[in-house]
Amino acid sequence: MDLTLIYTITGFGLAAYSVIGNDSIQTLGTFLASNKERFKWYILWFAASVAMTFTLAYGWYFYDGDIAYERLTQIPYQEIKWYHAMAPAVLLLLTRIGIPVSTTFLVLSAFASTVVLEKMLVKSMVGYGVAALSAYLIWVVLERLIDEKKNRISKRRRRVWRVAQWVTSGWLFFAWLQHDMANIAVFLPRQLSFIQFLMVLGVTIGLLGYIFYTQGGKIQSVVLDKQGTRYVRSATIINIVYIGVLYIFKELNNLPMSTTWVFVGLLAGRELAISTVMSNYKFVYVFPIIAKDFGKMMLGLGVSVAIVLSIHYVLIPYGL
Repeated sequence: MDLTLIYTITGFGLAAYSVIGNDSIQTLGTFLASNKERFKWYILWFAASVAMTFTLAYGWYFYDGDIAYERLTQIPYQEIKWYHAMAPAVLLLLTRIGIPVSTTFLVLSAFASTVVLEKMLVKSMVGYGVAALSAYLIWVVLERLIDEKKNRISKRRRRVWRVAQWVTSGWLFFAWLQHDMANIAVFLPRQLSFIQFLMVLGVTIGLLGYIFYTQGGKIQSVVLDKQGTRYVRSATIINIVYIGVLYIFKELNNLPMSTTWVFVGLLAGRELAISTVMSNYKFVYVFPIIAKDFGKMMLGLGVSVAIVLSIHYVLIPYGL
């Protein structure tokens, strides 16, 4: 087995684990938080696996074998080197200690030029701002109308909201995978054969099962730290807003972006709105939470920039 194949398998495996372990909580975190006491983990895993299978199969069939949904048009396939596999290894380390860093920046920075990385950064920053502003405006209104602790929904309406949450969670997972599968597919040929597609699907579904078995891992705390994310009604509304933002930026262009930044921006805007409306939840409590998440994002960005600069100005010029 030659080194290129070893690096490819290693990079793909680490990227798949890191992406599913880190970024999937953006879309499945509220779903898991609000359903884990009602359903067994393997039932939730099965539901998420159906959505993942549909998404990957749809991309593979309608995009000529491209499960990345043409997100890698500006990042051509490259012969995999050791430093390509290093990026998801760093991401895996940060994920294990509960840091919600951007998978897009950490993984794709090893493949992208500095120009493409700059474009991804600008798009992600705009996404963070749009998500935060949208969430703030929406929840300033909603928090005046909905009090999850005092205004409990009836059992009949709770079932309706439960169904709505499952539907929106599946839709959100589909929209998210259209963005973030690029972070895994970057290690693979841009057009997969049917056998390659089945292998990728098997690996990702298996890793998804592990995430549900471990209740989301340490990164789930990013969701659980926020107000009301365990309530099915709030979780459903979060899904809908997140879907809208992801759809807008999906239609904008094919350039990859950090969905982590969008997700953290959405939660930040929501927390600020709640602190604006609620008398017992002031900004002094919200700011440390928002600052902590933003600081972790900046840490991931710094590591990503260091990786891309090292590759383009040290490793490649000196043939390392």
